[in-house]
Amino acid sequence: MLIDANQALSHKDKKPIDELILKVQQGDQKAFEQLYRAHEKRVYGLCLRLLASPEYAEDVTQEVFVQLWNKISQFQGQSQFSTWLHSVTSNIAISYLRKHKNWLHKVVSIEGSGMDEQTSNMCEGLNGLDKLVVRLPERARLVFVLHAVEGYRHEEIASMLNMAVGSSKSQYHRARQLLQEWYNNE
Repeated sequence: MLIDANQALSHKDKKPIDELILKVQQGDQKAFEQLYRAHEKRVYGLCLRLLASPEYAEDVTQEVFVQLWNKISQFQGQSQFSTWLHSVTSNIAISYLRKHKNWLHKVVSIEGSGMDEQTSNMCEGLNGLDKLVVRLPERARLVFVLHAVEGYRHEEIASMLNMAVGSSKSQYHRARQLLQEWYNNE
């Protein structure tokens, strides 16, 4: 179960997220640790859905927080921090896929894309739908997660993934069909 980033800070911390971010922007490592603890599960969950691999999701989660430490000064507070962080996470995960695509295709099967059923069942902490989502083919999974889970519009997804808007809609429809089929067969 993913937790809301603002709820992740315990009541004993009593530090509003804005104050915490300000401290991180000033280089406070303890504040960064709190920020990390507050957001790591949600970032990892998004990475796992996008990458369909626990190992890659762990790598990208770490990269997100390295980038966060280096680029926290760019956060101006014009949106919620969690929204900004999820945008950063999505971009880093998609960049990771692009960089490693040739290598991944050599390692992973042509459907390549997602995990097989047995592997997805081994992913701890995933609920029924998440186990099905990671099995989706790569492009369908990316579009589904970005649209249905993260709320991006198809125009935004098309731009992020360098595809036509119609392709984004088609991949989303394909993902929904596959999920419905797999869900009905379980």
